[in-house]
Amino acid sequence: MRINADFSQRVAVHFDKTDWVASPAAGVERKMLDRIGEEVARATTIVRFAPGSAFSAHTHDGGEEYLVLDGVFQDETGDFPVGSYVRNPPTSSHTPSASEGATILVKLHQFDPDDRTEVRRSINGGGDIELFRDAHEDVQVQTWAAGEHIELDADKGFEVFVIEGGFVEAGEDFGTWDWLRLPPGSRSAAIAGEGGARVWIKSGHLSDMV
Repeated sequence: MRINADFSQRVAVHFDKTDWVASPAAGVERKMLDRIGEEVARATTIVRFAPGSAFSAHTHDGGEEYLVLDGVFQDETGDFPVGSYVRNPPTSSHTPSASEGATILVKLHQFDPDDRTEVRRSINGGGDIELFRDAHEDVQVQTWAAGEHIELDADKGFEVFVIEGGFVEAGEDFGTWDWLRLPPGSRSAAIAGEGGARVWIKSGHLSDMV
């Protein structure tokens, strides 16, 4: 399976215009943003867990990174409510579930193979937050003021996911839970909407994909 797998191209996915696709686990549905592979895949996905749903125990050979967008996501290490940002590095394992339901943005098989750093952070409380940085990637949450102009430097690739609010880029409107990926070597600019925007950003990580 290959979805938005040409990393030399700009890609935009709008939440409200994308269908949910059933996963192999009952009650778990996905909106696939990009993907290379079948059930074990390099993937960026919005995943929705119905109340009481779960995945079987599994190991993340390529690492797992997620942001909880709605509800409470759970595994053996605890409960992760809205605003939780988690990095489970390569070789980690867990049994994810959501007793009351949850929606997450998740990225799989995209870590540096030598990364063993676990992260458990909350993005609640506002402001800009640096979530993770190493030689491979930079992950942040930023808050953009209404009408603010933001330079998007995609020298080594850039992704932005709208947590709240919205912005305009290249004449295209982005709202809550929309996603934009810019290819390495490109530059662009965004203008935050009337209500501003809170965005999750990853940069510096796509140069080896083109």
